[in-house]
Amino acid sequence: MGQVTTFPRVPADLFRFTTAEHAELHTAVLRAFGAANERLETSLTLDGVQLRLRDVGWSEQVTDDDLTKSLTALRQWGLIETAQHRYGLTKHGEAAYAGIQHALETLTSSGALQTAVLDAIADRLDELSKPMDDRRTFTALQELEGHVKALQTGTTRFNSELQRLLKDDHDLATFQDVKRTTITYLREFIADLDARKQQIREKIDNLDPVKLHENARNGADLYQDDNWLQNRAKAWDSLKAWFHHTPSKADELQDVARKAIVQLLRVLDRISEQRKRPTNTAADFKALARWFARTTTEDEAHELFNAAFGLWSARHAHLAHADGELIPSAEPWHNTPPVKLSPQLRTTGKQEHIGSTGKIRNVDEVRRNRRRQAEKERAELEHAWRQIQTDGPIRISTLTNLDHDTFHRLIDLVGRALGSDPDSTGTRTAGTTDGRMQINLRNARGWATITTQKGTLSGPDYVIDVQSR
Repeated sequence: MGQVTTFPRVPADLFRFTTAEHAELHTAVLRAFGAANERLETSLTLDGVQLRLRDVGWSEQVTDDDLTKSLTALRQWGLIETAQHRYGLTKHGEAAYAGIQHALETLTSSGALQTAVLDAIADRLDELSKPMDDRRTFTALQELEGHVKALQTGTTRFNSELQRLLKDDHDLATFQDVKRTTITYLREFIADLDARKQQIREKIDNLDPVKLHENARNGADLYQDDNWLQNRAKAWDSLKAWFHHTPSKADELQDVARKAIVQLLRVLDRISEQRKRPTNTAADFKALARWFARTTTEDEAHELFNAAFGLWSARHAHLAHADGELIPSAEPWHNTPPVKLSPQLRTTGKQEHIGSTGKIRNVDEVRRNRRRQAEKERAELEHAWRQIQTDGPIRISTLTNLDHDTFHRLIDLVGRALGSDPDSTGTRTAGTTDGRMQINLRNARGWATITTQKGTLSGPDYVIDVQSR
């Protein structure tokens, strides 16, 4: 059985303060101790904790009893320790404070692919390859590792946001603008990425990491700290994984960026196609349903319904009596004689005009004549196509037995072919309107004269091949 590597366990009570009762107060107290540590105050009294609570934004007044209970709970979880009425963070407390700081930073920050970070990595590697004192070697190495960590963090966050963007389909206007901006951003990032990767890879090859780490340890006055050297070796392996391995993480990042550009372009094309499509009834009713959902009163809903379906009030209010002078203007409507109203006024908006019924025409004979005429024309067309159709390429001059109508159809096909662009062999191709026949025409060699019942035509002797589709 192979060796099993266990991941270091996180203490069970390390983050219990974030889920227990009064979690907001516990978190604020822990942040108060963290803010004090940043000011080099390693311990606080009860009054000092009250003061620091206001510094971290806790606006409510906390009684001494509630604050003491919170401090007691944090001490039971191993996050703070007390001595002589003064409180301070334990190692676990510092880790818990760092954890919530990192979590809040992650929730509020966004990822980025920054070429400036790549340039900074190359600059630090170039600096480390030159002679310098051990103290500067230590600081330059720390800066290099910080840039690599920033690159990894920014890339991870950016990739997560990019994948969420590819799945986000709401608010098409903003969605389209954001994706166009992202495509431009990705293109600019990968434009010179190959050159930067090669430059960093060459600088890594020029450095001896063992000697470099020894000099940096001496510059930091850590002569006996072997764990520090092990951590530096892991950080150097992370740098090589990004730029030196095959394939490297930078190569994978480049592939992800290119695939994302293609996916984003496809989504933008799909949005553009959807906007080009004509509207349909289903889309209209869905839009109308959304409008109805936004109405706040019944009157608004009725007004929208009337506007959508044209069901307004009666249209006969403009009609008047035949002799309106006989009716006083102040007379109530219910006392006046009725006005005749057409049943079609509701649908057409006009009064009905009744005329004599038209005579129904018998069209059976017309249909028979049209059918016979269509069959005759079809037979003539089929005959013409059989005469024109060839068994292979021939010259126009060999077609000497064509009647005038058939010859006219052939000339029409030749004209269509001459109006098309030739292919690489010089052949021009065209077809009839109904798609039945196709002609392939090549350049003429000589001159042809063709005579029909209505005259003689002279022109280039083209090589043609007429086939049925």
